[in-house]
Amino acid sequence: MADEEESKGHTRRRVLTAGAAVAATAGLGAAAYSAWRNSTYLFLMKDAPTHAGGADPAWKDALVRHYRPLGKTGIEMSDISFGCGGIGSPDVVERAVDRGINYFDTSPDYSRTGSEQVVGKGLRAHRQKVFIASKFCSADGHLPKDTPVADIMRSVEGSLTRLQTDYLDVCIIHECNDLDRLMAPTFHEAFDRLKEQGKVRFLGVSSHTPNLEQVMRTAVDSGRFQMMLVAYNFKNWPDLTEIFHDAHERGIGVVAMKTLKGARATVLSDFVEGKQAFSQAAFKWVLSNPDVSGLVVSINDARQIDEYLYASGQPLGAADLALLERYDALLAKDYCRPGCGACLDHCPNGVPVDDVFRYAMYAEDYGQPAMAKAQYARIPVSQNASCCASCPAPCEAACPFEIPIRSKLMRFDRVLG
Repeated sequence: MADEEESKGHTRRRVLTAGAAVAATAGLGAAAYSAWRNSTYLFLMKDAPTHAGGADPAWKDALVRHYRPLGKTGIEMSDISFGCGGIGSPDVVERAVDRGINYFDTSPDYSRTGSEQVVGKGLRAHRQKVFIASKFCSADGHLPKDTPVADIMRSVEGSLTRLQTDYLDVCIIHECNDLDRLMAPTFHEAFDRLKEQGKVRFLGVSSHTPNLEQVMRTAVDSGRFQMMLVAYNFKNWPDLTEIFHDAHERGIGVVAMKTLKGARATVLSDFVEGKQAFSQAAFKWVLSNPDVSGLVVSINDARQIDEYLYASGQPLGAADLALLERYDALLAKDYCRPGCGACLDHCPNGVPVDDVFRYAMYAEDYGQPAMAKAQYARIPVSQNASCCASCPAPCEAACPFEIPIRSKLMRFDRVLG
């Protein structure tokens, strides 16, 4: 296994101390609900399990056409790679390998370890030619930042057992909503011990919250991380461009997720024109950034492999941009952008607007109403969308996308309550 370069001028103790100081000065407090949210944020903005409205015969048996370096890790990853959040069949995993996909992103909290078990079966015969990323998680969700080091190490060892492997190529501190979690000494201590034992190779970080840019900037500057898993899609988070470039210059791999921008099933059925699908245009846009190492997208079946890989190695064209603009126009006042959060500080009741929108998406677009209702029920009544009925909605004035937040949240409260 290739070893990454030594962090230049950094020791873990110095870096963690600096990170703690930054977090303290940033004043990132968290209410009780936010604390729960950080530790059990399951399936955040998972790509919708949909296909394009009509498959073109040209897509059949599409292959990976391009591989890109994941920073200075020595990993050459397929530009379109496998997100395992909804996988249920090891046969689909093996088919992906046959088509050239060599990077698989999973987690213990995907289907309560079911994803890792399926991936382990599917990759058992292919381990030496693929790369596996998983997270510091349990079946119940993200490990809290104060989890004892020994417990963190045991959770990773459980992942290794389910994945039927001796090591992870990447282990990710998942859902970093704040700098305290990003630089939590327990995670970094556990990683260093696991690396010494040959059980993990590289440390990653993921985030797709209102603090996305701050977290990723600190991750790049810390010198601790070898890869970043980042929510990234058409026209969102303009400041990420500079952060990605700095990461690339420092040898940090950038993997994009949430590239389908919500992938609303009710809209995607209209988005196939000839041999072109919205998914393919979205992927080509993401991969047009030379500082992006690759992307992961949730894959559940062989049809998606055909559709998605047809975009591999293909340039972004004018027709792709027109399709993305058209999709944006249809959803402009309907899609709550992950990583925005502009409205949150303006709600007098502390309603987690982005969470409620996401739970509604689970129920209405992903076909998971029971899970959505269970998540919504965890929000205290004093902070859920029922508060919106008597509120003058200052959140709407703060929304840069002019979403009618109040009316939507009131409807979502009826759907989820």
